Amino acid sequence: MTVQPTVVLVHGAFADAASYADVTALLLDEGVKVAVPAVPNRSLIGDAAYISSVVRQIEGPVLLVGHSYGGAVITVAGVEENVVGLVYLAGYALDEGESLAELQGGFPDSDLAAALVYTKYPIPGAEDGTDVSVDVEKFPAIFAAGVDPARARVLAVSQRPLAGAAFAEKAPVAAWKTKPAWGIVSSSDHTINPDVERFGYQRAGVKTIEVDSSHLVMLAHPKEVTALIKEALAEVG
Repeated sequence: MTVQPTVVLVHGAFADAASYADVTALLLDEGVKVAVPAVPNRSLIGDAAYISSVVRQIEGPVLLVGHSYGGAVITVAGVEENVVGLVYLAGYALDEGESLAELQGGFPDSDLAAALVYTKYPIPGAEDGTDVSVDVEKFPAIFAAGVDPARARVLAVSQRPLAGAAFAEKAPVAAWKTKPAWGIVSSSDHTINPDVERFGYQRAGVKTIEVDSSHLVMLAHPKEVTALIKEALAEVG
């Protein structure tokens, strides 16, 4: 009897595990096993190591799903032996030896670049680190267009920032070189230039669909996201 993979939903920057709430509910209603860990958002290598540790403790196969920066995280963590596939949601499909800054640098900036806010956080025994988040007033339009405005307002003030250092870290591996991958391009994305998504997916051989969506595609279009995850499950299962 084939064991159905557990779907591990990996959030990105400026969001948290709650960004998958609607997709999680739809998957659970279908009887799919789901885990939605909280990503520290402190460093690409450290975050990938954390997700790898989660994956290793799951019995049976795992399908990794990564949104935005979470796409970079699953690109690295996806080399774990029990990972059977990757799903990118408006995500970064980094190449081996490539950073977020390098991938983005080849394309015009999105509207996000002018809306970032920088704050300090303490690092024991070292200089303070820099957290990056989105201006609360600009968050709904840039990050969450198409999401219920009342919900977007709450998301704006409950962001999980990303440490600035993560942008420069290079991916030591690229799991898509050995694992099948699927992806959604958010064609109305104002957070990541959609061409960054398209380029990364094409290079990685990702089976791609496009959805006319803002960056938070899993909240704006949860049924389409769930359908793609189920398609991936059917192929790897």
